[in-house]
Amino acid sequence: MRMLILGDIMGPSGREVLKKNLKSLIEKKNIDFVVVNGENSADDGLGITKPITEEFFKNGVDVITSGNHIWDKKEIVNHINLENRLLRPANLPDGSPGNGCGVFLSKDKKFKIGVINLMGNVYMRKSEDVFKKAKDLTEKYILKKNVDFLVVDFHGEITSEKMAIGHFFDGKITCMVGTHTHVPTADTRILEKGTAYQTDIGMCGDYDSVIGMNKDSALKKFFKKKDFKGNFPAEGPGTLSGLIVECNETNGLAKKVERLILKGALEN
Repeated sequence: MRMLILGDIMGPSGREVLKKNLKSLIEKKNIDFVVVNGENSADDGLGITKPITEEFFKNGVDVITSGNHIWDKKEIVNHINLENRLLRPANLPDGSPGNGCGVFLSKDKKFKIGVINLMGNVYMRKSEDVFKKAKDLTEKYILKKNVDFLVVDFHGEITSEKMAIGHFFDGKITCMVGTHTHVPTADTRILEKGTAYQTDIGMCGDYDSVIGMNKDSALKKFFKKKDFKGNFPAEGPGTLSGLIVECNETNGLAKKVERLILKGALEN
């Protein structure tokens, strides 16, 4: 069983590179399950809409995770209650719309895959203690007991928080990826007890930018230029950035992990 996890889909550029390449990538790499983080996929790079979720599913995505921008488009508050394949961070305050985790079937319906979406506590939107929530969820979802494989998207700002929770999850889940910073880290590996890990898998979008935003506009903001009128996504050729995990079907842990960098400025 092989799964693909893609980093934050950033604006029109990210949607376009996914649309053009995901189906062929699934076929070429024999992918059985696809998770993408969609919280930056709207035209302005902030939030996600119902039509975008439908576009992702049409192109081969199985589950969409998110983070601190999940509520930026108000329409999603109602839609997330109707679409269980769209997740918000599980450690948002009690009573938040939607779900932060779920169990889904692989494309061939052979395997049950648990997906957990978490958000860091440091420099992020106020949320419940992520380490306590992580512990609670590992008692709810257990490899080879009620799920065949288990994936965590940890949407966080700082590397130490991601690394710490990665070690907590080691041996309990198949794969943990970090998202949010839009910059892929070079620490792709399988941890000591068998969990695939990368501190941040980057973004899918135009890397000739400032974390996906137009570089000229971003520079005006940092230099406090009077003609700065707001940030907007860069719309050059996009890169797909993420992780491919080959799973051990006997114990549910990772057997092999491969970093994915495809197309656009980052591939070059």
